Amino acid sequence: MNDDFGTFVATSGPRLLRFAVLITGQRADAEDLLQEVLEQAYPRWRAVRQRQPEAYLRRAMTNRLASRWRSPWNRRRVAHLPDAAAQQDEMARVDDREVLLAAMRELPPRMRAVVVLRYWLGLSEAEVAAELDCSTGSVKSQASRGLHRLRARLEAAGVTPLDLDLAEDNHA
Repeated sequence: MNDDFGTFVATSGPRLLRFAVLITGQRADAEDLLQEVLEQAYPRWRAVRQRQPEAYLRRAMTNRLASRWRSPWNRRRVAHLPDAAAQQDEMARVDDREVLLAAMRELPPRMRAVVVLRYWLGLSEAEVAAELDCSTGSVKSQASRGLHRLRARLEAAGVTPLDLDLAEDNHA
């Protein structure tokens, strides 16, 4: 069992860490989150590996992050986006990726997970719904609201919005 779990972590760990960075917005928080869910999965590895382990762990990370968000003891302060008017010097402008990650951090965890699963990982609405144990209607509304909020925050920060119009396509 040890070798099987170690092999899984070695092969799937980088993908899971990228997912964690996208839903937390910060690498240190992502590493902590991934470590927590791996620690929880290890004693139950025999059962977990019979399912889709990556999907199981992504869902566990999403749920853990949502629990943190709701807990008054573990709330994290959201970093504020820089004021676009104060960024007149092109050299002082924040990297677009950092602005996007900051905007992602402002989304509620569940909405953030939908956006990441749907548009970064390219899962279908049905796959996202199955992974997050919700309806496809919920996925559609969370994705639409999430992309709308991201566009607004990027525009407010003076960043040309990325091609996030994927939400307007009707993926079945």
